[in-house]
Amino acid sequence: MTLALPANRLIVSCQARADNPLHGPVFMGAMALAARDGGAGAIRANGPDDIRAVKAAGLPVIGIHKIFGDHPVYITPSFAAAEAIVAAGAEIVGLDCTMRPRDGESPALIVRRIREELGAEVFADISTLDEGLAAADWGATYLATTLSGYTEATQSKPKEPDLALIEQLVSRTSVPVVAEGRFNTPDHVRQGFEAGAYAVVVGTMITNPREITRRFVSEGVPA
Repeated sequence: MTLALPANRLIVSCQARADNPLHGPVFMGAMALAARDGGAGAIRANGPDDIRAVKAAGLPVIGIHKIFGDHPVYITPSFAAAEAIVAAGAEIVGLDCTMRPRDGESPALIVRRIREELGAEVFADISTLDEGLAAADWGATYLATTLSGYTEATQSKPKEPDLALIEQLVSRTSVPVVAEGRFNTPDHVRQGFEAGAYAVVVGTMITNPREITRRFVSEGVPA
């Protein structure tokens, strides 16, 4: 079976929250074009409007739909959210497949409905080995380490990528494993591939000039 995501490529996450000066489809569409011209193999984007905009780059799109509420799960938390981003053009649906409390359908049901009813691939954002193995059993097309370090079940916000989780997943399942989360340097990306990753996602350090500037100021400018 041919997968929508190409192997051994960099995926660029083009996202900007509402408080970011680059928020909105015009800027994210431009970011996607710049990422394509730089050699990216796919784009990750949030929400139907941004997804429609980044499609102009002509690359596969991992679509997510962040919906914030009273529960910790907000990355595509329902089938309706998935349906909206597939309608916008996403070939791959990213969703939170952690074991955390959520409002509505179980992730296992959402994964199945995405595959069967929408005919789209599933990009499972997980934080632990057990979550990854469960998502593989549910039928996820890819397992991504996106949420390692951001859930109660994992170390809180470590500085380095979770290479060990990549290696564990690769050794325990045949589902392609995508490295995501704190891959902030080219060396990190190389390490991700050496750990067995199918592809590597980079976001902030490519598409968020505000955070990049803050890092240079905090780490390089004298107090």
